Amino acid sequence: MNFGFIIDNRKCIGCHACTVACKAEHEVPLGVNRTWVKYIEKGEFPNTRRLFSVMRCNHCDEAPCVEICPVTALFRRDDGIVDFDKRRCIGCRGCMQACPYDALYIDPESHTAAKCNYCAHRVDIGLEPACVNVCPEHAIISGDMDNPLTEIAQLLAREQVTARKVEKGTRPKLFYIEGDEAALKPIATEHSNQYMWSSQTSGVGHFAKYAEARMSQADPAKLVQELAGNVAKRGEWVTGGEGERESERAGDEMKVFVPSEGDEKKLYQKALEVIKENARRVYDAPGKGVLWGWEVSAYVWTKAIATGAILVPFLAHVAQLAEVVPSLQWLSVSLGLIFLIATTVLLVKDLDQAKRFAYVLLRPQWRSWLVRGGYALAIYGGLLTLLGAALFFRWPKVTALALWGGAIFAVITAVYTAFLFAQAKGRDFWQSPALPLHMLVHAFMAGAAVFSIFTLFFQIGENWIIYLRTVLYSSIAFNIIVIAAELMTPHATADARATVQIIVAGSLSMHFWLGTVILGNLLPLLLMWFGGDPELALAGVAVLAGIYITEHVWVRAPQLIPLS
Repeated sequence: MNFGFIIDNRKCIGCHACTVACKAEHEVPLGVNRTWVKYIEKGEFPNTRRLFSVMRCNHCDEAPCVEICPVTALFRRDDGIVDFDKRRCIGCRGCMQACPYDALYIDPESHTAAKCNYCAHRVDIGLEPACVNVCPEHAIISGDMDNPLTEIAQLLAREQVTARKVEKGTRPKLFYIEGDEAALKPIATEHSNQYMWSSQTSGVGHFAKYAEARMSQADPAKLVQELAGNVAKRGEWVTGGEGERESERAGDEMKVFVPSEGDEKKLYQKALEVIKENARRVYDAPGKGVLWGWEVSAYVWTKAIATGAILVPFLAHVAQLAEVVPSLQWLSVSLGLIFLIATTVLLVKDLDQAKRFAYVLLRPQWRSWLVRGGYALAIYGGLLTLLGAALFFRWPKVTALALWGGAIFAVITAVYTAFLFAQAKGRDFWQSPALPLHMLVHAFMAGAAVFSIFTLFFQIGENWIIYLRTVLYSSIAFNIIVIAAELMTPHATADARATVQIIVAGSLSMHFWLGTVILGNLLPLLLMWFGGDPELALAGVAVLAGIYITEHVWVRAPQLIPLS
């Protein structure tokens, strides 16, 4: 069996019975929804129309929420239903980032993820989902899409249907008959405080359907006159006709104004706006806000320092660019362990079910990069501990083995978050192939910056200072190239392009230009070019501050794009 849904927008009346039935069936708390009805209005009074779209889980054949879940709390059943087990969920919110359809939420009572599960408990005993059962217009159709005898299979065979974000490759199984692009594309409309009950004082017109039928006919002048209700000379009032716009009462007769040539263009433009995507969102579910906040930005920052503290001395040793004295080796291991512990603390703190953090290692779902990253962090921490022990007991062979192993896992640890972000298919900007390079170069920048600061406290030799300057110069230059590539390379989706606009010219532009570009890159270059050793340390501080601001922008900006 292969269960799916069809929403027949020819029948939906926007009554919210499906939302209420779902809440009652599953005891869904206030403020969150498993299914909800989105209202879109197009045009400007009186040339308006309203559209309804039922939103919910798409029960995808290639569900990204299942792939990213680190503990198999989300799983796909043999009948195609994507179900969840809240007893396993650790509250990482990765599934919410992975879902392109905004179908998941964190239950405010259990602090675990939840979503529409197709009323699996009802389906298992031969009943339909609660929303299907309660819909007064039979606008929601469920069933086995692979059985040609079912209503849903027959509708799919004979009707033109659309689905949301099929380009994601998720193979969604929620289809719409007469689905409107303005309702199905989240970026087409914005959240608004002007909800329908506060904007109905002047009524709603029914001009749109007639306008759509006539737009492709005749010349604009004749069309506007017909839409006005009667054909007459410009600038005159005429009696009769069916027109109800631009009108006034004269006794018992309706008089309709036929526009002048100047007004004609305005009315024609209104008709065009109705047809086009001049749409606004007037009713929707509450937004979920930014799911991954400062903890994630901070953990990416501490992880860069933890890995860079090993990679910078390792490169100096292997390439024989500078001598790594024992004091530097100890500083390297100490910084690596301290910031690795900080990274782990921040990761655990970000979980809504922090007590279950061990499930990532004990109940792993190996396709998730959160699991792979968790094991990378654990192995990297073990290798750093082994390296410290080898240095203490002076085991040269073990030191060499731990150093090479630590460098390899430092690279893996530095870049794995880029692959985790890539599994978050709901956020298009994170799908950039340059993101692993972005995080790797930040590791080298952070490592060189930390050691630059410690030059004020340790006598580490002129060769080492020259090496640090070289690494900072090179990594900053490469970082500028990578950031330019991420922002300037043509993006395939509107969501990614909108994210770039938020970064360079929107709400986060100040952070980007002052924090990332000037503080994190240009200022360190100037300090190193014109200054001495104290200025090198100050450049290191600026680099670390710039890296944190950059990660804050890169983590936050894609989450400002609506998914539904």
